[in-house]
Formats: sequence, C-alpha cells, structure tokens
Amino acid sequence: MGPQFTLATPSSPLLPTTTRAVFTPFLSVNLRPSAALTSTTMSATNTATTPSLDAIFKQKKTLRSKVRKELKSMDPTLRSQEDDAIQSLVLEAPWFKSCKRLCAYISCAALREVDTSKVLSEILKSTGQDDHSQVRKKLYVPRVEDKNSFMRMLHISKMDDLIANSMEILEPAPCDAEGNEREDVMFANEPVDLFLLPGLAFDKSGRRLGRGGGYYDTFLTKYRELAKDRKWKKPLFVALSYSRQILEDGIIPITPNDVPIDALVSSSGVIPISPAANEFCS
Repeated sequence: MGPQFTLATPSSPLLPTTTRAVFTPFLSVNLRPSAALTSTTMSATNTATTPSLDAIFKQKKTLRSKVRKELKSMDPTLRSQEDDAIQSLVLEAPWFKSCKRLCAYISCAALREVDTSKVLSEILKSTGQDDHSQVRKKLYVPRVEDKNSFMRMLHISKMDDLIANSMEILEPAPCDAEGNEREDVMFANEPVDLFLLPGLAFDKSGRRLGRGGGYYDTFLTKYRELAKDRKWKKPLFVALSYSRQILEDGIIPITPNDVPIDALVSSSGVIPISPAANEFCS
C-alpha cells in the first residue's frame, strides 16, 4: 500500500518582505520513511540496485500524482498572487540582477508551472536598450528534441522567437527569421550564471522532483561537466515553487542522477540552500 498524505490548511499567502524566509510547507506527508527507503537514499550513490531504483521510481510516481492533484485544486486567485510574488522576488534578487547570461524555462499554464512571463519580459526588455540600472542579460530557453531526455537551451532575443510545439508548449524555433541557427548554450564561449528551473515538488534541503522525463537532470549534469572542463564557475540552480509544492525534508526520494538545487523561491521568500546561494543572500 502506498504512502498516505495529509494536506494542511494553508494560511493567507504572505507577501515577501525580505529575500529570506522561514517557511512552513503547506503540503505535509504523514509518512515516516521506511527503513528500505532510508537505506536506499543514504547509499544510492554507492550501491544502487535495480530493485531499489524501481522502488524509488514508484515512490516518485506516487508523489507526482499527489502534487498534480494539489496543484489542480489550487485556487486561481492564490496561484496568481504567488506568481506575482515569486517573480517580484526573482527580479529583486542580487543573483538575478548581477547575472549576465541565464537559462530560464517558458512557463506552461496547462502544466501549472510558476509563471515566468514577467521575468522573461524584463530580461528581453533589457537586451534592447541601454539601461544602466541593470546588467544586460543574454537568455537561453529550452527546446525538447526527442523523448530520450534530449533538451537544448537556445538563445532568443524576443518572445516572437517562440513557437508552440505539439503539446502547445512554447519553444524557440531552431533557426531565426533569417535562417541562421540559434546559439546553443552548450557551444557558447561564455558561461551561464543562472538557471531558473521548474519542477513538481521540492524541499529545503535541495531535492527536486521533476515530471519524470529526466530532461532537466540530464541537461544540468551535462552543463556542470562542461563548466568544470572549461574551469567556469558553476551556475546557480534556482527553482521556482508554489507553496503547495514544497514538501518536508527527506520525503522526495532521490537517485544518483538527480541534480540538487542551490536555492528555492516561493511566495514567502528566497530559501538559500547551497553555500553559493548563501553568499548571494547574506
């Protein structure tokens, strides 16, 4: 029998007053991890076996189903309020203001992802004007190439560079209006400073639960290897999350292929996780 979940009643959403916050997750799981899960999680990097990975994948599937239901039941007004608060926090964050090149996802309303339209608009607006109040930024956004977890991040300079794919998700066309191939971040000559990441669930220890395709974990792993080979500073991995997507620490099972995040942004504030994120938020 799978784990049993209990949903706590959320209080009124908090408007951000600082970039740091003590956060109490709205979604709690009344489940003490079993001995099998605990030992698997602790030793996954050393002795992962097929049966233990199968158990983890089943637990992830259960969590995904639960979180999807919670997101579906989320009041639209609350979602809109959290969207605005989260994007305002990002735009005011020092790690965002100082970044020169970043990768960011194009939010999809059907997937109930945290909206990024305001952030993207500000980024693209800054690329076309001499505004000394902020650092001009170069933006890369995802394009899924196949179902084998192959995703690219391509440069765009305006929202018109995006087209809807077969699932009605906006992506960059592989070539621009003049027929030139768009720059792929994996072949860029300069490093990316920041990744803004989506996901289904997160915790304050840095665990991220994706949608099961493995696209982001695969891509982030490859980019980390590229940065290491070129002796570039590792970019910050920052996830955007509704309050209902933040789970208690240790509930999200992990595998050796899961890439942790450096910071988490919810409507209540920015939660720094890694030492690099703490430096920016201190």
